[in-house]
Amino acid sequence: MSTVTDQDLLSPELTEDPFAYFARLRAEDHVHWAEANKAWLLTRYDDVVAAYADPRLSSDRVRPLLGVLPPERRAEYGPMLETIGHWMVVTDPPAHTRLRKLANHAFRQQRVNAMGAWIGELVDDLLDDFTASGSDDFLNRIAYPLPAAVIARMMGAPLQDRDKFQHWSDELALVAFSAGGEDRASRYTRALAGVRELQEYLAQLIDRRRREPGEDMISLLLAGADESGDHLDDAELMALCSLILFAGHETTTNLLCNALVALDRHPAELARLRDDPSLVNRAVEEVLRYEGPIKIIIRWVVEDHDRDGRTVKAGDRVFLVQQSANRDAGTFGDPDRFDIGRPTQPLHVGFGRGIHACLGAQLARIEARVALPKILGRLGGVRVLGDVTWRPNIASRAVTGLRVGHG
Repeated sequence: MSTVTDQDLLSPELTEDPFAYFARLRAEDHVHWAEANKAWLLTRYDDVVAAYADPRLSSDRVRPLLGVLPPERRAEYGPMLETIGHWMVVTDPPAHTRLRKLANHAFRQQRVNAMGAWIGELVDDLLDDFTASGSDDFLNRIAYPLPAAVIARMMGAPLQDRDKFQHWSDELALVAFSAGGEDRASRYTRALAGVRELQEYLAQLIDRRRREPGEDMISLLLAGADESGDHLDDAELMALCSLILFAGHETTTNLLCNALVALDRHPAELARLRDDPSLVNRAVEEVLRYEGPIKIIIRWVVEDHDRDGRTVKAGDRVFLVQQSANRDAGTFGDPDRFDIGRPTQPLHVGFGRGIHACLGAQLARIEARVALPKILGRLGGVRVLGDVTWRPNIASRAVTGLRVGHG
């Protein structure tokens, strides 16, 4: 029996600071049945890494939900869930293998690395507007619009449509990140409306790129048949674009905000990075480990099995608690210390591992690596204003707002 009192991961206490609770679980009950959340929690680094490669744990967490919805709910929410069900992150091999191979065409490392220059221009423009406006709203004036603008440009969409991208990403996040609090009751209705608007927009954009191809990601995907002639159909292409929009926007926004919060709470490390911008790559990795944008990845059990003496059954949910694994003292020395000079090996699990490692990880890294030195350079004396509070989500680590002073 567990010696750790079960706590709801969506409680205000664990939403604000879950780390002491996770440390107790790692020490005393590292395969823990969380009755409050109806899921097994895996909290140790080695267990989380092993789980990513375990075929008994399925990434397909949408079809099981479709299967248990009452007919009237299925009719109402089915279109939204079917769209999310095409996302690579919720598929298993062989479907996942095929989608990943075709999608990689648009994410070749060289193409992403080449984006640094124009991402820097976008950051400069946002900082110009931010300083000229006199605003202190870092979340809404810099961290939200930057990844939306990057994705709009990648897809060949007009830059002025980035506000639409932001809105659709927010609505999708309510379901994909299992929102709690006041958003819980309305999340499916809002997400469904957002998905319908996004699908209509993407269908028009895909049609335009089919007629007028360019160097954008959609054009590359339309032309990206493999050696056998296999290619993404329009439904799969829309699903991939939806995934890139949502995952690329939400995760990068959180990464930028969490970086400022962590640096503000550790002024010696902030001064260290300002004095030596060459540390930015390691600093980004340390933010991903210490206060990463993703807390938990969800898996479904597809085969009864034993995990360290606990019997998990088909149909159970398993939460891979990345946020806990990244603070495991068995893997990381002094894990609760924020150290921007920390060695990058062993590697954190902030972007997952194995075949389901985040497709856009390199893009998020480059955005943060470009943005942070510019933010610290342009906003001299940058500091967080007021208290920082976190959104009650199962999967993401996201601030409710972030105000900064500077100068």
